[in-house]
Amino acid sequence: MSGHATTSLHHGPPGAARRIDVEPARWRDAAREALDAGLRFSGLFGIEGAGGVMAAALFGRSGEERLLVCDPGPATIVPSLLGIVPAADWDEREAHDLYGISFSGHEPLRPLVHHSDDLDSWTVEVGGEDTHQVAVGPIHAGIIEPGHFRFHVVGERILHLDLRLFYSHRGLERAAEGREPADALRHAQRACGACAVANSVAFAHAWESAGGLWPDAELARARTTLLELERLYNHLGDISAVCAGVGFAPGTAAFAALKERALRLNRSLAGHRFLFDSVAVGASRLQVDESRARRAREELRELADESARAWRELRFAGSLQERLAGVGVVSREQALRHGAVGPAARACGVARDARTLSPRLAYGDFSPARPPSPTGDVAARVDMRAVELEQTLGLLDGLLGRAIEPARCEPLDSAAHGGDVGVGRIESPRGESVCVVSAHDGRVARMHLRSASYANWPLVAQAARGELLPEFPLINKSFELCYACCDR
Repeated sequence: MSGHATTSLHHGPPGAARRIDVEPARWRDAAREALDAGLRFSGLFGIEGAGGVMAAALFGRSGEERLLVCDPGPATIVPSLLGIVPAADWDEREAHDLYGISFSGHEPLRPLVHHSDDLDSWTVEVGGEDTHQVAVGPIHAGIIEPGHFRFHVVGERILHLDLRLFYSHRGLERAAEGREPADALRHAQRACGACAVANSVAFAHAWESAGGLWPDAELARARTTLLELERLYNHLGDISAVCAGVGFAPGTAAFAALKERALRLNRSLAGHRFLFDSVAVGASRLQVDESRARRAREELRELADESARAWRELRFAGSLQERLAGVGVVSREQALRHGAVGPAARACGVARDARTLSPRLAYGDFSPARPPSPTGDVAARVDMRAVELEQTLGLLDGLLGRAIEPARCEPLDSAAHGGDVGVGRIESPRGESVCVVSAHDGRVARMHLRSASYANWPLVAQAARGELLPEFPLINKSFELCYACCDR
């Protein structure tokens, strides 16, 4: 064997992946070359080939997607990427649990999906005088998925936090295999109820990229409208949740009421409060006539006025602001190191937003909003959502300026067809979510979904360090990540 990478797929349209088969000895070098080329790590996962399991790592940006694939051989061992890509920690642990791939240099390789009864197998040893542990979960008081938070503390000061999610692994990715795209899309959609549109559009883009299809302008506008409607109700609800986290009832009630109005608007436009089944592969399910579009814009303008008034009340509530400032700080360096995405990253000064590089959507010359001060604390994460709310309401006003008509995809020139692997990158309310789809004979051969919540959960543990234990619920709500995204 030569020890050099071999290219299996040629460059194609945005979203079509270039597969590069890499031998284990070249695995780290190939990853470093991708990073040096300006590509960002977007996930690592296992795949099954004719000769057994393989590791695949995605590096990309709009216009170039590089899928590195490594056959570990009979030993099923691949060099770990943690030394150059710390954000690959969970991905390698998950690939080990689900596909049996070991990663040399990742020590200890703690279980992630497999839950051992041995506490020492998945927690970090923390010692010292007066240290003890506080366990929260996995069963919680609210109606949420299970998650276990193991706090290592001295008194009430958090020294370290171990997270254990993946309690309700549903096998959605495996269930999508062998299905036609319309059926597989339903599995992607149901990974998370609060990001149903983002995950659906990510899958649709990935499948269409693999098949050499391109959305017409009307389909791009319909999908962009749905994505921003989803962002609207999520951001309103997230601000309400932070207010609830500190017992600020006026803010909780005001933004919860605004979220309810946004959900009712979703139902009037798309037939479902959470926009389920509003996205199709290769076509649009959203149709809005002139009258409904006009009424929706009127409602959105009222929402804009009322949310702006409610936000001013929050900004000038001194007792609230003092509880948010300086709590759960994440530095820009930490955000970059751990691959943070979305409002959580932008609140630290990492101005990444997948909407700036979305040629398949109708964002035009979009520029990401910036928080008043990128301090990386709870206050900055809440501020980030407030400025994005204003931006989203403005986008929706323009997107609904006329009726939304039936729409579909058009086939690209065969010379531009990128192959049988496609990638969809979507800015969900929590950040960039990525879907990788490989196709075979018109059916899904493999689907991998790496949501923004999955990418950001390790950052929650970073934000908790050094804080008081009673502050954690507030820190957690300021990220407002999804448990179900890990249970896919």
